Amino acid sequence: MTKHDAFAAPKVSEFRNFLLGRFLFIMGLRMLGTLVGWWVYELTNEPFAIGLIGLSEVIPAVTLALYAGHVIDISEKRKLMLTGVALYFGAVLMLIALSTKISIEMLSNHIIVFLIYIIIFFTGILRSFTSPVFNAIMPTTVPKSILQNAVTWNQGAWLSASVLGHAGVGFLIVGLGNTGTLIVVATLTVAGFCLLMNLPAKPSLNQLSEKKTLESVKEGLDYVFKTKELLGALSLDLFAVLFGGAVAMIPVFARDILSVGAIGFGWLNAAADIGSVVVIISLTFFPINTKQGKKLMYVIAGFGVSIIIFALSKIFWISFVALLMSGILDGISMIIRGTIVQLKTPDNMRGRVLSVNSMFINSSNEFGQFESGVAAKMMGVIPSVVFGGCMTLLVVSITWFRAKALKDMEY
Repeated sequence: MTKHDAFAAPKVSEFRNFLLGRFLFIMGLRMLGTLVGWWVYELTNEPFAIGLIGLSEVIPAVTLALYAGHVIDISEKRKLMLTGVALYFGAVLMLIALSTKISIEMLSNHIIVFLIYIIIFFTGILRSFTSPVFNAIMPTTVPKSILQNAVTWNQGAWLSASVLGHAGVGFLIVGLGNTGTLIVVATLTVAGFCLLMNLPAKPSLNQLSEKKTLESVKEGLDYVFKTKELLGALSLDLFAVLFGGAVAMIPVFARDILSVGAIGFGWLNAAADIGSVVVIISLTFFPINTKQGKKLMYVIAGFGVSIIIFALSKIFWISFVALLMSGILDGISMIIRGTIVQLKTPDNMRGRVLSVNSMFINSSNEFGQFESGVAAKMMGVIPSVVFGGCMTLLVVSITWFRAKALKDMEY
């Protein structure tokens, strides 16, 4: 038996550059997302306004996702990735300008919020390309024999960046204000760009330019829908996160229910990611080797229970632990789902298949944020989050009986 090497992927220099560059870029983006939610709620005092942030980003991200996959598969991927990161930097600069005293004095809160939504809409366009192109490049940085190890490290780096972004932004808001925090985000984006520039070119592996765009897009969709394990994993994640994500309402819980302010808000935002990082570090050394499909369903059911506990808690540490547990369970889910996606995707279709994957993720996260805002307005904040956790349990129950290929999946 070959001994498992937990550090196989990081020993590859190209993968290290990719990992560190993406780490810095994602940390900046997570800071940005957390800050914008807090900023908009400060300006509006309206939970529904937080939901509109997600809607602003998800409309272009989902609408363009399939076309983005076609573009990725016919393009030099490194250049496309660097262009996306550079344009994100431009969006951050626009938000910096909006946050300054000059803008605050000249513009009303409603106009500032409206302009924030426009900028976030623009980042949604960028996200439809950058998210799948990062995932398409990752498996090309390591030999296929250590791809599962690379997936684990990649997810761990992403979640570690999320933890630092979420938790750090609370402290940064208190110490530097919105403008100073956005300057930190801009700096991280530039640093990530510099590391990613060290990657070699990633040319297209096929001649899709000879095909019509719609034919190419259809080919990617057909592959996902014909691969039942892949479709089942993506669908389960879509509906579980769509209904079960409590992150969008954390500004309301932090300020109005738990009364813990900006720093407590940052820690609540980071709690789930801390849990995910802990479990992903564990899985790096002790990977899941059997019955991954069933275990995926178990952990998503546990995720739903954790969200219900968070919704009902009035004590900060219980809320924190509930979100921590949701992150531990979600981390296991991410590793299993991410490995299924990478192992089941042919190299010449990575752009299109991973764009479909990105479309599912964007739908679940950003539509989930919008759903949370709508549900909170209709039911109240606490009942809406309880409802979401219950719907997650229902989705898992249906999947258990309807998705046999996923339930029996092993790799």
